[in-house]
Amino acid sequence: MTETVFAPGDAVRNTRTSSLFDSKILVPAIGESFKKLDPRTLVRNPVMFVVEVVAALTTVLLARDIVMGTGHILFESQIAIWLWFTVVFANFAEAVAEGRGKAQADALRKTRTETMAKKLAAADATTFVTVPGLSLRAGDLVLVDAGDLIPSDGEVIEGVASVDESAITGESAPVIRESGGDRSAVTGGTRVLSDHIKVRITASPGSTFLDRMIALVEGAQRQKTPNEIALNILLIGMTIIFVLATVTIPSFATYGGGAVSVVILVALFVTLIPTTIGALLSAIGIAGMDRLVKFNVLAMSGRAVEAAGDVDTLLLDKTGTITLGNRVATELIAMPGVSERDLADAAQLSSLSDETPEGRSVVVLAKEKYGIRAREMGPLNAVFIPFTAQTRMSGVDIGGSSIRKGAVDAIVAHVRDVNRNPNLAFPRELTETTERIAKAGGTPLAVAKDGRVLGVIHLKDVVKGGIRERFAELRQMGIRTVMITGDNPLTAAAIAAESGVDDFLAQATPEAKLKLIRDEQAKGKLVAMCGDGTNDAPALAQADVGVAMQTGTVAAREAGNMVDLDSDPTKLIEIVGIGKQLLMTRGALTTFSIANDVAKYFAIIPAMFLAFYPQLQALNIMQLKTPESAILSAIIFNALIIIALIPLSLKGVRYRPQSASRLLARNLLIYGLGGVIVPFIGIKIIDVLVTSIGLI
Repeated sequence: MTETVFAPGDAVRNTRTSSLFDSKILVPAIGESFKKLDPRTLVRNPVMFVVEVVAALTTVLLARDIVMGTGHILFESQIAIWLWFTVVFANFAEAVAEGRGKAQADALRKTRTETMAKKLAAADATTFVTVPGLSLRAGDLVLVDAGDLIPSDGEVIEGVASVDESAITGESAPVIRESGGDRSAVTGGTRVLSDHIKVRITASPGSTFLDRMIALVEGAQRQKTPNEIALNILLIGMTIIFVLATVTIPSFATYGGGAVSVVILVALFVTLIPTTIGALLSAIGIAGMDRLVKFNVLAMSGRAVEAAGDVDTLLLDKTGTITLGNRVATELIAMPGVSERDLADAAQLSSLSDETPEGRSVVVLAKEKYGIRAREMGPLNAVFIPFTAQTRMSGVDIGGSSIRKGAVDAIVAHVRDVNRNPNLAFPRELTETTERIAKAGGTPLAVAKDGRVLGVIHLKDVVKGGIRERFAELRQMGIRTVMITGDNPLTAAAIAAESGVDDFLAQATPEAKLKLIRDEQAKGKLVAMCGDGTNDAPALAQADVGVAMQTGTVAAREAGNMVDLDSDPTKLIEIVGIGKQLLMTRGALTTFSIANDVAKYFAIIPAMFLAFYPQLQALNIMQLKTPESAILSAIIFNALIIIALIPLSLKGVRYRPQSASRLLARNLLIYGLGGVIVPFIGIKIIDVLVTSIGLI
């Protein structure tokens, strides 16, 4: 019996470098290509379904001519074969795309293992019953001790523990999971390293995170997106137009004193309709979701990927996305009569037991700028004073001296208490320095020793390198960026100016986020955001693209339409790029497919009517040998170009951050003009080959 214990992060990474030409994917895809010839399956692709119908018609006509001994058997048989190849190649493109997803799903299934769970009768129960993990249902309570695997997805209701989530994220550093707050969600298959927790199961077998992940990468829940539906309607419309155009041709031929066979009419029809994009459309959509999976992001639907490509407004959390997330000590400002070195020495002593990133940065600053090395505190009988929310300061008592570090107002109150003087005045430089740091977007911390303020530490939110350039690229793409922060407006404005973000929302509350999203959507904008807390859930659900962090709460993951396994909020920018790449690939190949038809017209139209309209010889600019070789060459090229474009449809057209007009001009040049030129060359080469080896 197995349960959803897994290592999706590793499994996804193991398939990340799989080749487009992996035999484990290509060989099964060949068999799937023929299975998909079932009309009940193919009818979902209207263009290729029509090609299958006319291929079957051509086959029937060929069989009739063979029995009756009439017609051009060799020519008709080759046309029929290549028509079937056209359908099979289209199925092959889709099968390869699906095969890549199935390979990832298989890798995930192999990570499952057996596990047992310690089931509790109630939250306050002291005894448990050991049961198979697969028997757990939503609402069940389990106890997980140090060393145990968490049996299924759930939420911590009691306790705090260090959890190894490398099976999901690939990161070896353990994380803290505790009841309440935004760090309560746990995932099946992760291991508790210390302490113990009580977990309420939130997913029944078959609906765990692993099960949903397998279904997503395997494409079991894939549905056509609105853009795909719209493009399919366009392709169907074009197909109907070309059907009407084709059925009028026999009348023109009769008027000219000749006749056109049904096989040639079928060949003309197939080369006229946009078979290339019709064949690759499904593969492009599947590959778009596949690229996100390789990026360790799961999209709940293709609609979410498309929406990412059309995003107008990007909401980004300040901490961890725009800034490094940890404030860093960058400057020590001494008060009058105090040397910077004395301030640095006191600041370092007060921070030696402070394991926060801010505390460690103070120690590093004192060492690097002032040459003061950290000292062994044991022999000095130092007593460390921990930080508390009530005192808002920390410090150390050492050698008869008392050193404190903390919020400026807290240190001011402490110094007045030590001096027993509630009206004690402080240097005006203290107020000026504090205000200057706040206006610059930093956080001031005061340092006091033995009842005297020595100076101020400037803690700065460090903006990530290159983030200003990233925002400039997004601006060039027409995307507006908004920084979301809980900071006061003064600090938020300073960081926004430094990072180059377009706008900011300061002192953000869940209600303010939700209102901002609705206001943007009311203007016709598509909005993307990321979040990890329960308070983010309403905004994630409202956003057109809501990226939930895997390490976030269950509510956040359920509300979003994407889940980032690495819990990296900066990925939102890359997700937008992947969405745009999907839309660009579809647009580029649609342009190429329609442009292809121009060269085919010059191949087939003269060949059909040359016998009774000799003037059309002027259109035979490719100098094709015979009418039959021209028609056959066009049909062969029509089939082979599908195979040739499969790698591009799966890999995607490279996206460059540019304005829409420049992208359009570039794509028209490459895929429009290229779509016209390539068939001229390809059809001519095929014509030379088929005539030289005697196929015509």
